[in-house]
Amino acid sequence: MLIGYARTSTLDQKASIEAQVRDLRAAGCEKIFQEQVSSVDVRRREQLSQALDFVREGDALVVTKLDRLARSVAHLLEITHYLAERGVALRILDLGIDTGTATGKLLLTVLGGIAEFEREIMLERQREGIAKAKAAGKYKGRKPTARAKSKDVLELHAQGVGPTEIARRLGIGRASVYRILRDAA
Repeated sequence: MLIGYARTSTLDQKASIEAQVRDLRAAGCEKIFQEQVSSVDVRRREQLSQALDFVREGDALVVTKLDRLARSVAHLLEITHYLAERGVALRILDLGIDTGTATGKLLLTVLGGIAEFEREIMLERQREGIAKAKAAGKYKGRKPTARAKSKDVLELHAQGVGPTEIARRLGIGRASVYRILRDAA
């Protein structure tokens, strides 16, 4: 049985997930798991977990693109190892890779390494760009939200309101309340 998995990072990519589902159906997938969640947060990828639990020996998990499945070589190898232990192949449509073959396994490992390298280069460039912008005084980062409410935190604390209630009322984290109180002491 062919089991499909489709994923996009954001809700803005509705057309993308629809295209993935269409391609998976065209490839013959009988069951398709789909979700819209960042690949970075592996713990929240419930549909991927369900797909991995669903597959049985002789099945193939099918994805349209490698980056829809994993963001790192380690995660990719973890998934392929899990599938191999269960006798399940992995197929990546846009690359024509099928881990049911030795060549497919080799190509997948090599391409996974290249994808991770590409991501690391992109992140490095992003860090360099931020450093340059900071040096030029053009990048200030995100405006601190809790610190802007320091006065309100101190007033509520002076009225005897507890840190948990202060955090709830002001919509900030409890740790931020404690930090503001500590800094004011």
